[in-house]
Amino acid sequence: MAKASVEEPLLLAAGVGAEGEEEEAVLGLSVREEVKKQLWLAGPMIAGALLQNVIQMISVMYVGHLGELPLAGASMASSFATVTGFSLLLGMASALDTLCGQAYGARQYHLLGIYKQRAMFILTLVSIPLAVVWFYTEAILLLFGQDADIAAEAGSFARWMIPALFAYGLLQCHVRFLQTQNIVFPVMAGAGAAAACHLLVCWALVYGLGLGSRGAALSNAVSYWINVAVLAVYVRVSPACKETWTGFSVEAFRDALSFIWLAIPSALMVCLEMWSFELIVLLSGLLPNPKLETSVLSISLNTAAFVWMIPFGLGSAISTRVSNELGAGRPQAARLAVRVVVFLAVSEGLVMGLILVCVRYIWGHAYSDVEEVVRYTARMMLIIAVSNFFDGIQCVLSGVARGCGWQKIGASINLGAYYVVGIPSAYLIAFVLHVGGMGLWFGIICGLIVQLLLLMIVTLCTNWDNEAIKAKNRVFSSSSPADFET
Repeated sequence: MAKASVEEPLLLAAGVGAEGEEEEAVLGLSVREEVKKQLWLAGPMIAGALLQNVIQMISVMYVGHLGELPLAGASMASSFATVTGFSLLLGMASALDTLCGQAYGARQYHLLGIYKQRAMFILTLVSIPLAVVWFYTEAILLLFGQDADIAAEAGSFARWMIPALFAYGLLQCHVRFLQTQNIVFPVMAGAGAAAACHLLVCWALVYGLGLGSRGAALSNAVSYWINVAVLAVYVRVSPACKETWTGFSVEAFRDALSFIWLAIPSALMVCLEMWSFELIVLLSGLLPNPKLETSVLSISLNTAAFVWMIPFGLGSAISTRVSNELGAGRPQAARLAVRVVVFLAVSEGLVMGLILVCVRYIWGHAYSDVEEVVRYTARMMLIIAVSNFFDGIQCVLSGVARGCGWQKIGASINLGAYYVVGIPSAYLIAFVLHVGGMGLWFGIICGLIVQLLLLMIVTLCTNWDNEAIKAKNRVFSSSSPADFET
């Protein structure tokens, strides 16, 4: 398509150009094109994220059929691992959404490989102290007053999952390196291969070798490393990456501080949100009947995380679209992309909420054969449907923030929304008003609403022309902490 034919509808979307029916027709065309672009990106990213999430979900399902205590221990360990490891690495890797996305839009292709190598090196170093924390999971859980039997089971599960920690950081670096280039089908294929292998590996280790819950933990590591290997081979041999991956370079080690300066608020932005959800599982261990509460809250969290992968894919798509358009100096195209993705997120939230309500009496049987757990899970599904609606919209707005490089603003919003409003509300409703585990989730919904409102205000007040200038400066100027101020 000719350059003029693309720019004209984008200008019209911003309110510039002819008025009347012709303008409406062109605007409609540009919106349809943007919807196609986002769905083309989001579809494989959603599938890839779901398949990656399926790995931990399958492991917990296998363990759930070993008994209530192994399920509680594995669920607690998974929550602890997310809080102390996976969320931090995921957040730090999300700095590549800004760096690689804007560099690709500005056609500075060689920078993508350097950014990826820099991220891989730093995330591997960060994984070492995190592995030490995982090794002492049992002692840490006991220190926070968790049930001794559950803590022991969780400690064993976490130790056997340590190899997964190092694979996860590398995996996220590869995913973002490809995603920001609009290369998303290999991400989906790699995750699919890993998930398919995981079914066999997990069964073999849990039942074939008789390792029980320890085998389920180890199978996570095996499957993550398979995923890393598939993507690494693709990057190395694919012609699509020949301009962005030119081999290892010492330049990746020369300015690590510039990455760290953006990765820290990126990590805080992701971690502050994810920690709040995991914290309610830890708090559930302090409720009466902790085995039941912990099991159901963990099932609920796994379910919420599973359906969250759909808006997460949309968030990844809008992060790529916004960063690419800003890097290319097309601010009005970025603004149009934001409007489109919000509409898609609202539609997704309504549809998925209906599905969750319809399957609420069936879903619990996938995790447990205990009827009490199944009935409690059915009640929680109604609350998950509401939280997913709000979480989906904030998720795509967070993707906009990553695409623009607003990680500091996002971290501040998440801190206030979840730790000034969300967690205190959860404690009040659950423990003071004696609502129990459902009260914990109600409190998180309060935090979600505050987060959504603040992100919406920031997005509505954005000057997109200024954001395009900042993106150009970030790519072409020397890397320094000042480059990343928002």
